[in-house]
Amino acid sequence: MAGDFYAAMMTVIFAKRCDNQMDVVVSTNPAAKKKKQPGFFHEVRKNWALFVMLLPGVIMLIINNYIPMFGVVIAFKKYRFHGNFFSSVIKSEWVGFRNFEFFIKTPYAWQMTRNTILYNLTFIILDLIIPVAFAIILSELRNKRMSKVYQSVVFLPYFLSWIVVSYLAHSLLNMQNGFINNSVLKPLGIAAVDWYKEPKYWPFILVFFHLWKYTGYNIVVYLAAITGIDPEYYEAASMDGASRWQQIRHITIPMLQNLMIIMSLLAVGRIFNADFGLFYNVPRNAGSLQPATQVIDTYVYTALRNTNDLGMASAAGTYQAVVGCITVFTANLIVRKIDKESALF
Repeated sequence: MAGDFYAAMMTVIFAKRCDNQMDVVVSTNPAAKKKKQPGFFHEVRKNWALFVMLLPGVIMLIINNYIPMFGVVIAFKKYRFHGNFFSSVIKSEWVGFRNFEFFIKTPYAWQMTRNTILYNLTFIILDLIIPVAFAIILSELRNKRMSKVYQSVVFLPYFLSWIVVSYLAHSLLNMQNGFINNSVLKPLGIAAVDWYKEPKYWPFILVFFHLWKYTGYNIVVYLAAITGIDPEYYEAASMDGASRWQQIRHITIPMLQNLMIIMSLLAVGRIFNADFGLFYNVPRNAGSLQPATQVIDTYVYTALRNTNDLGMASAAGTYQAVVGCITVFTANLIVRKIDKESALF
């Protein structure tokens, strides 16, 4: 809520500032053209009410996002409790990069890093293609009432926790009483499969449940962007004899391009962060499935669950954050070189 409020206020202030700057540029008075652009404090005095509305969001952002960054030093210390948190951080012994060794030297480092990257790359690609396709299909439906019903149906799984989804998955995949074994495979004469002991099936199962849960949310995002496209573009294309497919290809998809790039860049920034609930709860933390389901987040949780070593946990989180930041900056730089207007920043 605070993030949305902050973004909305920044948009209003930015729009007002752009209007003021445009007035200066288009003015026909030569003296006005040479006039110095108003500074930040001038904007504060002029739009003080908007800045006051913005203040709670800024305070929340500083408290929740910037002050906790002080805790990054824990990754380089052997954390021990000394009265309170701040004194503990200050008095704890510096150990350099020793906390990172448990992650780098583990025999599963390559396996879980590979799984994390490959799963996230798959999610990025499918979260781009499938929601855009369904959003376009729903926007083309003539029966708008049914379109709203379909949106609600596909959006509902987004509100379910992974605990609930894990029980749903178990009811489908259970060896003895599962729906797939009893109602699908058995009538076809196919032997029952012990899904929780067969790692080869789980890349497809995890991808399916990810798409089932998040596709509805992404569809709503792209539908909102499609709704914002000026209908006059379609009317002009229709008058020129363009078919619906040609309108989608040359109007809808190009208009969604910037949003698609932004969503992809944000997802790239989380490429080393796995969805813990998906990879831990849905496979029910089965040891036999770890070659296919073990990712960085689940390994850190299981490895440090009984040690209570805050320094090592912080090191893993710092590693993911730094690598993710480098990745998103690199991806944004590549996009900026190709199309400056499509870059995130």
